Amino acid sequence: MLHRARVSEGLHARLRAATAQAHQALERDLDWEARTATLPGYRDLLALMRGFHAGFEPAIGLALGDEDFFGPRRRLGALDADLARLGLDATSIAALPAILPNALTSRASGYGALYVLEGSTLGGQVIGRSIAERHGPNAEAACSYYRGHGRATGRMWNAFRARLDGLDGDDALEAGIATFDALRVWVSGKASAR
Repeated sequence: MLHRARVSEGLHARLRAATAQAHQALERDLDWEARTATLPGYRDLLALMRGFHAGFEPAIGLALGDEDFFGPRRRLGALDADLARLGLDATSIAALPAILPNALTSRASGYGALYVLEGSTLGGQVIGRSIAERHGPNAEAACSYYRGHGRATGRMWNAFRARLDGLDGDDALEAGIATFDALRVWVSGKASAR
C-alpha cells in the first residue's frame, strides 16, 4: 500500500515523491552517457525508446480518452524520424520490438504513466545537447525526440502539472512507479515485447 501524503498536496507532488526511488533506479540503469558514446549506441537507445513509446502511447491514449490533450504529447513520430535520419528504413523501424505495457485501467493511471513520458521531455533536452555536441551535425539532426516539445516544453509541462493537480487517486501513483520500473527493465533488455 502506498504511503498516503497529506491531502493538501497536489497529485504532482505526490507522484514525484512516490516515484523518486523508481526514477533514480531508471537513471542509474539507463546510463545514457555510456549508451550514447557512439552513434550506433545512440541509435540503439533511440530504438529502445521507440519500442517503449510504441507500447505505452496507445495505452495512455486509451486511458486518458482526451486526444486533444495527449496528441501533441505523442513522441513516437519524432523517434521514427530520428531513426530514419540515422539510417534505418521504414520497414526496419516498424519491425523494432515494442514493450507490452502495464495495464492502465483508469484515467488516473493514464496520467501516472504519462508523468514518466512527459517528465522525460525536461531532462531529455540536456541529453540532446550532449549528443549534438559529442557527435556533430548528423546527430543533432537526429535529436528531435530529445528536444521534447521544443520551446513549448515548459508551457506543456506546466499544463500537464495543472491537470495532475486537478486529479486524485492512488492509481496515478501506482502507474507512475510501474511505468518507471517498466522502462528500466525495458532498457536493460529484460522486458516482454509484443
